[in-house]
Amino acid sequence: MKGLYCKPGDQGDVKFVLQETNVPTNLGSHQVKVQVKSCALSPVDFKLYEDLKFEKEHVPVGREIAGVVLQVGPKVTFFQPDDEVVGILPLDAEQPGLCSIVVTDEYNLVQKPEKVSWVEAAAVIKDGLRAYTALHTLARMAAGQTVLVLDGAGPFGVLAIQLAHYHGVKVLATASSPEDQKFLEELRPSVGVQESLLARVIRVWDSKQDLVDSCLEETGGLGVDIIIDSGVRLYEEKPEAQRHCPHKHDLTALIFTLLHYTFNTINFILFSKLDPPDSHILFLKAASLLFLNDEVWTTSRAKQGRYLHILKDVMDKLCTGTFRPQLVDPVPLYEATVSMEMVQRKQARKRIAVKL
Repeated sequence: MKGLYCKPGDQGDVKFVLQETNVPTNLGSHQVKVQVKSCALSPVDFKLYEDLKFEKEHVPVGREIAGVVLQVGPKVTFFQPDDEVVGILPLDAEQPGLCSIVVTDEYNLVQKPEKVSWVEAAAVIKDGLRAYTALHTLARMAAGQTVLVLDGAGPFGVLAIQLAHYHGVKVLATASSPEDQKFLEELRPSVGVQESLLARVIRVWDSKQDLVDSCLEETGGLGVDIIIDSGVRLYEEKPEAQRHCPHKHDLTALIFTLLHYTFNTINFILFSKLDPPDSHILFLKAASLLFLNDEVWTTSRAKQGRYLHILKDVMDKLCTGTFRPQLVDPVPLYEATVSMEMVQRKQARKRIAVKL
C-alpha cells in the first residue's frame, strides 16, 4: 500500500513522493482502522514540526480524512465497523492520510452525516475547526458585531463568512482577484435566497479602492469589531506572494480610527509580527491580539470534549447547508504529488481533495 510523504529539502525545496507504508496489524485499545475515501491536501507547516520537535525524515501528508470504519479496538465505544467517519489525524501520526487504510485513535474522529459527500467532509473539517476557533473560542463573536475577513474567497475565509453570518454578524471581506470578487458577491445563505452573505466585498486587487476607507464608509465611521487576518506585508515592498496583502499599518490605522470613534474592545486575529509602536496603539485602545493556532486542539487534550463537539457541529452545519464550501473536482491518487506541490507553493488554494 502506497502513501504520500514529503521530504524537506534545502532552501525550502520540498519533495513529495508516493512510497510504501505499512498498516499496524494489531489495534490498540482505543484505535480504529479506517478505509480512506477522500483526503484533503493542505500545506505542510514544517516550522511547526520543528518547534514541536517532531523531526522526521519523511513527513506523512494528508491529515483531513473521511472514510469507513473497518475494525475497532477492544475498548472503542464511539464507532462500530461500517460507520462513516471524518476527522483530523494528529501531527505525530505515523501514517499519511493519503493512503488506502489508516489506523488512528477514536478520539480523532466523528460521525459523518449520510447526506454529506466524502469530498465535502474531508475538505471542510479542518477549515471549519479553524473558523470556530477564530470566531467562537478566540474572538467570542456576538450578534450585531461586524467582522472583516481578509481573503474571504479562500477555503477558510468562506467558512468564516458563513459561520459569522449564521450568528447574525455583519461581514465585510476582501477579494484578491476579479474571480474572487464575483464568487463572494454571489454567496447566498441558502438556495433560492437573493440576500448576499456579505455587506461589502472590498477589492484589494484594485489600487483605486482603499481598505480602510471602504471599512469606515460601510460602517458609518464606526469600524469593525473583529479582524481576521490572512497575512500582511511587513514592509513597503510588495513581493509576488504578498501583492494583495494589506500593509500592517493599514490595519493598525484602521484600529486607531475605529477606536477614535468607539470604545469597544476589538478582537484582532493576526498571524504576523507587530512593531512596538503598533503594539502600543493596541494597548492604548484596549485591543486584543490573538494568535490562531488550530493545532493546539490535537497537541493538547485538555479540551478534548469541546474539540469533538466542534467537529460534530461542523459536520452538522455542512449537512444542513449552513456551510457550503467552494470545491474543485477531486484528483486521483497518481496526481497527488503534483497537486500537493502546487498547494505547498501557494500556486493553488486548498480546494483539492483526493478521492481514493
